[in-house]
Amino acid sequence: MATGVDAVVAGAGGFIGGHLVKSLLDEGKTVRAVDIKPFDEWYQVHEPADNHSRDLSLLEAAQESVAGGVGEYYNLACNMGGMGFIENNKAACMLSVLPSTHTLMAARDAGAERFFYSSSACVYAGYKQTDPNLTALKEEDAYPADAEDGYGWEKLFSERMCRHFREDFGLQTRVARYHNIYGPEGTWDGGREKAPAAACRKVALAALTGNNEIEMWGDGEQTRSFTYIDDCVKGTKMITRGDFTEPINLGSSEMVSINQLFELVAEVAETEIKIKHIDGPLGVRGRNSDNTLIQKVYGWEPSISLREGITQTYRWVYDQAKKSYNL
Repeated sequence: MATGVDAVVAGAGGFIGGHLVKSLLDEGKTVRAVDIKPFDEWYQVHEPADNHSRDLSLLEAAQESVAGGVGEYYNLACNMGGMGFIENNKAACMLSVLPSTHTLMAARDAGAERFFYSSSACVYAGYKQTDPNLTALKEEDAYPADAEDGYGWEKLFSERMCRHFREDFGLQTRVARYHNIYGPEGTWDGGREKAPAAACRKVALAALTGNNEIEMWGDGEQTRSFTYIDDCVKGTKMITRGDFTEPINLGSSEMVSINQLFELVAEVAETEIKIKHIDGPLGVRGRNSDNTLIQKVYGWEPSISLREGITQTYRWVYDQAKKSYNL
């Protein structure tokens, strides 16, 4: 890591990071891609990027990532997954505060033009998410704080750290609160996958094996909104380069129940399913993105419907399942 680059993507071996690196390269940017995982575990490796396997929880590695200078620094590095993972790995999730801290310090010292932090809807107060028919969450609903235990608290703390680095040191920080990003080239099995990928996998296996009984955690009436990866990447770059400095929702306002999500996947797959409800970690009862602020500031709303995004995701997951299970 010697010469400067237009952009650094921390967490580049992850789902969103891989898509973001590709998008920046497509713009003609020089990109340094950094992730703790060995290259054979990256979701996407883009050869035109300056790729490095480094542990950004170490200050020295974070400093290496900005060697020679950087324009835009995108920090997507964290330990995360679906509800099953974050409920059972709270300490590991909170240790993401180390790469959050060290990438901020490194970007500040390197004179980065912009620093983007990927926060999450998990920062929102739990007492505002007890009803599946909730009012969509506005940015101010993060306080008084009652974030998702572990993962959400780290995100909320790191949001505040970004604010104070901007106020105290002049580093131009930008924060987006992601709402359930999904799409191809992501986690679809193994325990870290989120609801859309899990639903696609379960329906794909039903289609491939003929066993149409599918297990689902809880009664399926819990509600969420889901944001397709292309919209996430576009929104991330827009927010990074924009003038609005406070945390802002980046998500879809198209809310569905988990039962409806599985039904949609089954429709796309043209497969009959029978759902068996079982005990499991559920998270909050209802969550949706209020997009009033991002519409006001940027005139922006996600462009890809849930049906369109699920169609693309299902096709990809179906192909992965067929290959992985030799079906």
